[in-house]
Amino acid sequence: MSDTSVPWTIRLVLSVASTMCDAARRSNGTINRRLATFIDFKSPPTPTNPLRSIFSSDVSIGDPSRHLWFRLYTPSLTPVPSPLPVIIFFHGGGFSFLSAASRSYDLVCRRFALKLPAIVVSVNYRLTPEHRYPSQYDDGYEVLQYLDSNRPPNADLSKCFLAGDSAGANLAHHLAVRACRTRFELVKVIGLISIQPFFGGEERTESEIRLKETPLVSVERTDWLWKAFLPEGEDRDHYAVNVSGRNAEDITALEYPETVVVVGGLDPLQDWQRRYYEWLKKSGKKVTLLEYPNMFHAFYVFPELPLSSHLFTQMKSFVDRVAKS
Repeated sequence: MSDTSVPWTIRLVLSVASTMCDAARRSNGTINRRLATFIDFKSPPTPTNPLRSIFSSDVSIGDPSRHLWFRLYTPSLTPVPSPLPVIIFFHGGGFSFLSAASRSYDLVCRRFALKLPAIVVSVNYRLTPEHRYPSQYDDGYEVLQYLDSNRPPNADLSKCFLAGDSAGANLAHHLAVRACRTRFELVKVIGLISIQPFFGGEERTESEIRLKETPLVSVERTDWLWKAFLPEGEDRDHYAVNVSGRNAEDITALEYPETVVVVGGLDPLQDWQRRYYEWLKKSGKKVTLLEYPNMFHAFYVFPELPLSSHLFTQMKSFVDRVAKS
């Protein structure tokens, strides 16, 4: 990454993260979980003493053997506002790394909860390759079902937004499709925040070729991650990966939520992300494209970047507008 708008400290973090990710990935398609966990710094929940004005607690659901849980973030606001919109968030990590307790995502969710403000539900879904597709989508859907029967305090479930970055944004898209086909009692998904979604296909796009050695999402890494994610025998034109390709689901008749798609100009996945935006438009859906020409994949998790704050301001505007419409 040579763009001088990215501070050297952040470039170093990205380089180290990429190197450690490569070290944890094995050539036989498995992951050294001990090493992956060692480099994934965790933040504990704060159920009694708010951190950055936010309470958080971990909620387990379903069969205990599944270890399915989410972290619930609640602003400690005074006076207490009317019921808040709900952000159901899915973390990135290529479906293979990180968790809802990862320090970077804990901070992201606290920023969501405080700046919007909102009730945030950060889902800790199962990881690949131990749990392949559609395990992650099933976990997300089970959380939606749980919320429909267990409304968090001060949460307005008629104003739910699905959100995620990278693999989490892929997950959020497919959960939005499932939600459109489900009759919930309380949950109504009205918006989707798709931050640099992790999509792909068999084709090599121009941006993938031009930026093939980029940290985090190099072509070699993403190929490995897709292979770990997909069922045996499937290729990257599977509808879960190439959402706008020849195997794409037909969503034209669905009440798909209004969407904002965030794209970075230093992200190798940007061509797939723009195709997603164009596909949503052609499918008759309301969608906005936000472009950050000098930003890299996952830039928004670095609060020291001015454009990270700008993106959170844009997301607040989106949530406010859609929630009031």
